[in-house]
Amino acid sequence: MVNTPVRPQNQKISKLEGIKERSNNLREPLVTELLEETTHFSEAALQILKFHGSYQQDNRDNRVKGQEKDYQMMLRTRNPGGFIPPELYLTLDRLSDEYGNHTLRVTTRQGFQVHGILKKNLKATVSAIVRNMGSTLGACGDLNRNVMAPPAPYKNRADYQYAWEYADRIADLLRPQTGAYYEIWLDGEKAISGEEAPEVKAARQRNGTGTIFHDAEEPIYGQHYMPRKFKCSVTVPGDNSIDLYTQDVTLVVMTDAQGELEGFNVLVGGGMGRTHNKEETFARIADELGYVEKGDVYELMKAIVATQRDYGDRANRRHARMKYLIHDWGIEKFRAKVEDYFGKSLSPYKSLPAWKYEDYLGWNEQGDGKLFLGLSIENGRVKDEGDFRLKTALKAIVEQFQLPMRLTANHNLIFYDIDPKSKATIQGLLDENGVATNPDAIAPLTRYAMACPALPTCGLAITESERVIPGIIDRIQALLDKLGMGDEKFVIRMTGCPNGCARPYMAELGFVGSAVESYQIWLGGTPHQTTLARPYVQRLPIADLETFLEPLFVYFDREKKSGESFGEFCNRVGFDALREFSGNYQIGSYKGAKRSAKGRKIRYRIGVRDDLYDRLKDMSRDRGKSMTDLVAEALEAHL
Repeated sequence: MVNTPVRPQNQKISKLEGIKERSNNLREPLVTELLEETTHFSEAALQILKFHGSYQQDNRDNRVKGQEKDYQMMLRTRNPGGFIPPELYLTLDRLSDEYGNHTLRVTTRQGFQVHGILKKNLKATVSAIVRNMGSTLGACGDLNRNVMAPPAPYKNRADYQYAWEYADRIADLLRPQTGAYYEIWLDGEKAISGEEAPEVKAARQRNGTGTIFHDAEEPIYGQHYMPRKFKCSVTVPGDNSIDLYTQDVTLVVMTDAQGELEGFNVLVGGGMGRTHNKEETFARIADELGYVEKGDVYELMKAIVATQRDYGDRANRRHARMKYLIHDWGIEKFRAKVEDYFGKSLSPYKSLPAWKYEDYLGWNEQGDGKLFLGLSIENGRVKDEGDFRLKTALKAIVEQFQLPMRLTANHNLIFYDIDPKSKATIQGLLDENGVATNPDAIAPLTRYAMACPALPTCGLAITESERVIPGIIDRIQALLDKLGMGDEKFVIRMTGCPNGCARPYMAELGFVGSAVESYQIWLGGTPHQTTLARPYVQRLPIADLETFLEPLFVYFDREKKSGESFGEFCNRVGFDALREFSGNYQIGSYKGAKRSAKGRKIRYRIGVRDDLYDRLKDMSRDRGKSMTDLVAEALEAHL
């Protein structure tokens, strides 16, 4: 017997649920308003516009009292696993100049954003993206967003190839099926795209447990779509380059001894968004759900989606993410309901190695004789500014070599499939445009930092983020230098509001906008993003940054254990101890360890053989520790 999904009865719904229901599967009133010669959309139309990958914004820097807002659109691409073919990149580069603000921005979900598009140019922009192997459908809105995967292009690692493959397949499975997208942006023309796997097509229609709506334009979502956004990722054991604990669903590729895919570990219930002064809203990290065989993974994904679709809160949007459903029910009840839709019990979650953050910067072997190059992009902003001409360099490289790229979850970029013979030319193009390729030349605090765009365009921003974080990092580095701690590194993340787009709640030092030029401070995340940070100060005026941080850094410098990070230290000693030390500390009193005349800790130098140095350098990269710390640990153990 085939079951039909049934939503809980007598449930009050929010205003937006009505907008979705009346939209005719994401068509109206967007279709009508696109034809109107106005500068902006109505509230109802812009809510539907989000499903098509765009947010309506206004540039607050250009506001003039008594005049209309400076309305413009931000358009976001949907690229499973961060894949950007060369023709798409060149199209985005052109569109950013023709219709945008002359920059591109890499997102923290492995896509691109184009800012500054006027309403009258939106259709031309979207259609150009779709005709050049891109899409914006589902990059925003109440449905599955861009599916993330590790960006490392290891061609000799089957597990990484499976992660890319299943990121694509899960994205296909959960892609909206409405014809509205092509009707609106391409006048009904179906763009040429990759063919879906037959098993994905079959899974979208297969049902017997209430996971799909039969004879509906949207068999998985129905006319109401999801209660809120839904985020998925696929990774491999040990690789946490995608912040796996922050996702609604993470699949972990599990292979046998021969490297053949067996199935997936499954985690559920992560999410970063929250609201200040609303304790019922909170950041949460994912729970272990279980293990699924590879042949059942699509049915399990449908079961998880159906559980959230049918039981997620559609009355209170602040309580609508799946993390709240799991928090309210508990993981056992949630698993039981998923198993009802799945039609069978899940197997136990399998043991895994420790998770490690990777950024894959610099020149690397990809395992098939070719190279890949990871480029750090500060705050994800691709631009030309003075002697730094990243936008010019990327365009020149793609035009000359037609290289594919993968975007990363830390808003960086990887070129891959590079012929070694091309390395010198590519390096030359980057050098002449002022783009660094050596990760060791990037200041560690900058290398591991992230910030959201915030002001002037994000309508939710309370204060600055992207535009101020470089200066804030400079101030933190100057303070560390003053204290003789200049070699310290930790993860800093900043957002202009509590929605958490740059995932500050996983940072060792998180800044969350709480008022003009003021931030809530979060402490206690860890270098590999496996621990949720906690709020330490509710509102810190940024002018007081140094006096706030100095006692914390001094306490850390005095009492840290060997190899212990700042976030790990904050968790070990506890917030009460941090507050007590700070309360008794006198600013400027710390003399620190033995120091040079310039105030830095003295580092005595010893020589090692070349072969040992190379091994030490590799170990430093693999373990995420400085060579100095590794040598110190080894000598302490020996002596």
